[in-house]
Order: sequence, then C-alpha cells, then structure tokens
Amino acid sequence: MGAQSPSIKSAARLAIGLCRCQKPRRVTSPPVPRRFLPQGPLTGRIRVPGDKSISHRALMLGALTVGETRVTGLLEGEDVLATAAAMRAMGASVERESDGTWSIHGVGVGGLLQPRQAVDMGNSGTSTRLLMGVVASHGITATFTGDASLSQRPMGRVIEPLSRMGACFEAGPGGTLPLTMRGCLPAVPIEYRLPVASAQVKSAVLLAGLNTPGVTTVIEPVPTRDHSERMLRGFGADIEVKETGGERVIRVRGGADLAPQTIDVPGDPSSAAFFVTAATLVEGSDLKIENVGLNPTRAGLVTMLRQMGADIEALDAREVGGEPVADLRVRHAPLTGIEVDPSLAPSMIDEFPVLFVAAALAQGTTRTSGLEELRVKESDRLAAMAAALTAAGARVEESEDGLVIAGTGGEPLPGGGPVATHLDHRIAMSMAVAGLVSTDGVEIDDTRPIATSFPDFMALLEQAGQ
Repeated sequence: MGAQSPSIKSAARLAIGLCRCQKPRRVTSPPVPRRFLPQGPLTGRIRVPGDKSISHRALMLGALTVGETRVTGLLEGEDVLATAAAMRAMGASVERESDGTWSIHGVGVGGLLQPRQAVDMGNSGTSTRLLMGVVASHGITATFTGDASLSQRPMGRVIEPLSRMGACFEAGPGGTLPLTMRGCLPAVPIEYRLPVASAQVKSAVLLAGLNTPGVTTVIEPVPTRDHSERMLRGFGADIEVKETGGERVIRVRGGADLAPQTIDVPGDPSSAAFFVTAATLVEGSDLKIENVGLNPTRAGLVTMLRQMGADIEALDAREVGGEPVADLRVRHAPLTGIEVDPSLAPSMIDEFPVLFVAAALAQGTTRTSGLEELRVKESDRLAAMAAALTAAGARVEESEDGLVIAGTGGEPLPGGGPVATHLDHRIAMSMAVAGLVSTDGVEIDDTRPIATSFPDFMALLEQAGQ
C-alpha cells in the first residue's frame, strides 16, 4: 500500500477513539529455520491449495445467506481458518466434513450476532478489512485483534469510507489493531472513489452496502481483482459493474436476500506463482500445475514472466463458478530482464516477491516502480526482499517505490543467509525458491509463516523435485 492521503489520515483520526483494547496475540513458539538447497528439475503434476481470496469471500457470503452453502477446495491455511472462526463467532455454523467439504449455514444479511469476545484474525489482513465492511452495516460491536505483524498494518484506508457510512471505530495509533468498531444500522449509502488501487477497500465498502438501504457505489480509477463482484453476483446480490470514462463503477443495492451456493474453489494463482517461477528457473523442469485460477485481475505474474521469456502453456481452459481456470504446463526457459509496467501491479501485487527472484536470475536488468503498496503488506516487502536477495548474493538497488535488480544471466545465486522473513509467508516462500537456484542454498530464519497461506508448500516442493 502507498502512503495514506491526508484526507484518509485526518478522517481516520476523527473516527478513532482512545480505547484500551485487548493486546494482540504474540507468536510464542520458537522460530523454525531451514536452508533450502538446490534440487533436481521440477516435474510431474501438482495441485496447489484453493484460492485464498475466493475462500475468504465464500465463507463470508455463505454466512450472510439463509440456508446451506457448500464449498469444496477451500484453502485450509491459518488465514482462512481465522475467517471461519470469525463467522462462527458472529452466529453462522461453519463446519468441515470428513471429505474436506465445508458446510456453512448462514444467518442472512443483517442477521449477524455480536461476538462475545475479541475476534483473533491472526495474520490475515484481507479477512480483517473485509469483515470490517460486513460489520459496518450491522448493529453490533466487534473487536479485532491479530498477531504482531497484522497489528502493525494500517486500517485507516478502510476506516475512512466505513466511517462515512456511519460506523464508529476505536483503534491503535494510525488505525492499527487492536480495533473495536460499532456498526451502524441503518448505515448510509455512499459513493466512494478509491484513492489507491485496493481490492480490500473496494470489497469492504461493497460488503457494507449489502445491508445498507439504497445504492452504495465504488469507483475504481485502476481495476483491481474482481472476486467480490463475481461472487456477489453469484450469490444473488443486486450488483452492477460498468466502465465509464476509463473507470470501473460498481454499484450494489442493499436489502437483497443472498441465496446459498455450491462453490468449487480454483487453485490459488498466488500459491501457484512459486512453482511457476521455480519451474521456469530450474534447468530441466517440466511441471504441470492443475486447476489454477486465471482471473485476468490476478494473472499479472504469468503475463510478466512470459514477457521475460518464460515457457508457460495454459491447457484445458475452462470456467468454474464464474472464474476462469486452466492447467499450467511450465518448462525451464532463460529469462531476460524488463521494465515492469506499473499498471500491472494490481494484478500481481502479492507475486512481486517471487518475481524479484526471477529477475535476479534473468539476463540483464529488471526495473520495477509504482510499488508503494508493498511497503505495508505483512512486511515492508520492498525492503525485506532487497535485504534477502542481497544476502543470497543478488545485486539489488532499492528505491522509494520499487527495486532495480541486475540478473545473473542464469547463473546460480551464491546463496547464504539466514534471511529475515519478518513473519511474512511470501518472503519465506520466495526465498525458498531462490534456494533452489543457488550454489550453497538459502537459509530463511523462520518457516512458520508459510502455514498462513500454504501449509503444504514444502511437501509439494519435495514432491515436484522427485
């Protein structure tokens, strides 16, 4: 995320009180370091976990229906499980069946109950911001807490529009967790132009609009991932998306009853990104990654790697639950450095850490800019990846809004470490990929964060390497 505009900062300050809330949860188990070593080609077939963005939204919207929503392929990482626990705390029945199918019996739009205690969101910024939107138009009070990393992430950009709708907030300095909010019933419909490209802010306002009388409008100068719009339409919300003057205008009419759905979650393209990149970089690789979601608002990494020379073939393209899906066949190919178009950033914002690894092995220099958003993710991903790649022997220059990386021309990185993950799962997995294409391996200081989004990452890496 980029720096907040003065209007957002001032509105957030007005909306935030001085409450004394529960302290955030701290990780108490010791770090689990690991050195990732070079291995043979990545071959065979793998299937990555379900898409995290879709999994979060399936649980939330299922909880806002009356009846049973059934979900297969749900990502069962810690972030999504935090969302499931939050919906239970607000009255929905959310259960996993023995075959891996999830059953959600919802309470209907407007039917959420006030949680009896603080809701621990762990490390999940997405579910925290989206749930703030859900609560904003319900007449309940909820306190959100999180781990040390999440408790440093700013919520002001969500607080600002939700405050306009009538919600009230008490939060830490700068709008951080722990945060207590009181929803407004009835909330006030607004027209909100996003000051920065953020699917989370857009989704929070649209979710608040579900239980708000009248029409709530979000204007996107730069398109962001559209899972919320697709899924809201699938659940029966009265939603309209138009292109006007080069901008996307999304309108949702409150008061509609959502209908239960059966959802098959496609594979997460952000999880697939690590294997797409690894197979591109490791000589001799020929890997098929099955059932990958290829929503055009999420497929920026594939586009970017192809521009650099990657051999990525989409097989059996199809549509599942309104989302485009395909199997990806990835073969090793030499890469060439490029200047990354900043307009592609929203479609691959979570994939830049692993793209930086690919750039470190390319021929020539890769330049990125317009990536201020990366400074306020789970960690400052620009600073963290610059330091991590430098520790592994790459040549990196950090600027205010991007990195400039001089590639090795395909030669392995020297390796080294330990590199600091800063409790960030994407830093950990990206540097694991770097270890595969190094001489001496790359040691990361802690593998625990990987479980937040990709619990089977290391097992799949081993499987593909065999």
